[in-house]
Amino acid sequence: MKRLLIGNEAVAWGLYHGGLGLISSYPGTPSTEITEFLSRHDDIHTEWAPNEKVACETAFGASLAGMRSACAMKHVGLNVAADPLFTLSYTGVTGGMVICVADDPAMHSSQNEQDSRHYAIAAKVPMLEPSDSREAYAFARSAFELSEKYDTPVLLRMCTRIAHSQCVVEMGEREETPLKPYVKQPQKYIMMPAYARARHPMVEKRTEALRALAEDCPYNTLEDRGSEIGIITSGCAYLYVKEVFGDSVSILKIGMPNPLPEKMIRDFAGKVRRLYVIEELDPVMENHVRSLGIPCRGKELFSPIGEFSQKTIREAFLREGVDVGELPHAQGTAPQVPARPPMMCAGCPHRGMFYTLARHHITVLGDIGCYTLGAVAPLNALDSTLCMGASISGIHGFNAARGKETEGKTVAVIGDSTFMHSGMTGLVNVAYNATNSTVIILDNSITGMTGHQQNPTTGYNIKGDPAAKVDLEALCHALGINRVRVVDPYDLKQCEEAVTEELAVEEPSVIISRRPCVLLKYVRPKRPLTVESEKCRSCRRCMNLGCPAISMKNGRARIDSTLCVGCGVCEQLCAFGAIGGEEA
Repeated sequence: MKRLLIGNEAVAWGLYHGGLGLISSYPGTPSTEITEFLSRHDDIHTEWAPNEKVACETAFGASLAGMRSACAMKHVGLNVAADPLFTLSYTGVTGGMVICVADDPAMHSSQNEQDSRHYAIAAKVPMLEPSDSREAYAFARSAFELSEKYDTPVLLRMCTRIAHSQCVVEMGEREETPLKPYVKQPQKYIMMPAYARARHPMVEKRTEALRALAEDCPYNTLEDRGSEIGIITSGCAYLYVKEVFGDSVSILKIGMPNPLPEKMIRDFAGKVRRLYVIEELDPVMENHVRSLGIPCRGKELFSPIGEFSQKTIREAFLREGVDVGELPHAQGTAPQVPARPPMMCAGCPHRGMFYTLARHHITVLGDIGCYTLGAVAPLNALDSTLCMGASISGIHGFNAARGKETEGKTVAVIGDSTFMHSGMTGLVNVAYNATNSTVIILDNSITGMTGHQQNPTTGYNIKGDPAAKVDLEALCHALGINRVRVVDPYDLKQCEEAVTEELAVEEPSVIISRRPCVLLKYVRPKRPLTVESEKCRSCRRCMNLGCPAISMKNGRARIDSTLCVGCGVCEQLCAFGAIGGEEA
């Protein structure tokens, strides 16, 4: 069967056909679709976990029970799952276990540009890296056999371009793999010091076996063209190299970036006069080549920052004096397109609360989610964004450092899904260590930034079936917060009162700003608002909201009826009653 698949769907099919029985994940661009595609199969267990650590541990539990399992996450999610990952390297597996991680060069939707290959090296586990959807399917499917044969979890590294680009994939049939028998093995799976010390030599022995595999495996492939130039590359960079050079240079494509081969690289280097290493982000392969005493050119030519492109590769070799000819299908210089900065949607429930905070010049420690867009003009409402859950831990430290000077002028904001991910422990710290900190949970009833996935506060599971629903108010009380109140962010007066009152009290407090995301299917927009032009005084106060439905024309405010959802926030701001009536 042949199908046109994006990389993430190819991974999903590869895992499924490889005998997957359970996958647990937390949504994170660019990895999210792997689990979403798998949720369509009713014969396996799929779920959204509260965070990546829980997802990884759930997959481990299924593996321990003898089932082939997986979890998927973006690169920063692997930071959260690092704790179980490093010890999983020692315990090994029963059923095959695959950890899918998607890096995001150029930070299309991420707060950093880290290279996940370092985790594979540090944890001493094998990593596979496909360069297109065909390999994504093949590598994901074979990863289970690799995992079980070498008694190890396997990291499958994707990146944004491979995850979301398409090619035709020829697929096979599902391999039905019965549960392996569960056998109690304390010395293998109980990682207390005495047992863990005995497992470490086994990790080193496994690494040596994997190094031998790297020399002769289907993941690392040689394209010997008898050329003077040799290029070692991998992943998406391989595609750029091929588009620039075609079959005119020799290429060693690395599909298994950990452990890297040695003899294969030495043999390849011996066949060429000039050796180049082309890899996005960090010089992982380049450093390995140099450690073998082999001279090469790499990061002198290719940046460790951002994504590459055909143009990047071509221009670097032109500077080297290499004739690369013209790029096929070159279209010349792309026209300049006006910048379109990201912004919150028209009717976004976060806008009213951010407007209130910005109006009072309150210091706002932010978090990861679509509400991070409160940082951009004209609201400019955020002061920091670090990582999932850091807003609450951060405000505790901020207020502990500055005390009364900031306690009544600083808040933390965090989304409902992010609060469940890693905000709860921060709130416990606020309560337990008693800083006078106000936390605002922006509850839009969904995991919005990654495409509307369910979470433990929504009352539905990954398939949309009813599930246990966390009561945020009761949870906050249970975590030690006495003052918890709920406001509607469309009501500016309510927001104003809540923020003013909670910042004035001398104890920790939580404000839950609750209004469903306007893009949810069950949310029905109200009638679009209009502007009576003769009443408009051009004060531009409504423009301070940053709503994409509002603009100025001929010195008067106007509302785009195709965008407006009738939230009414701008109407509350207009001192002249111009908004809400029929347009003149």
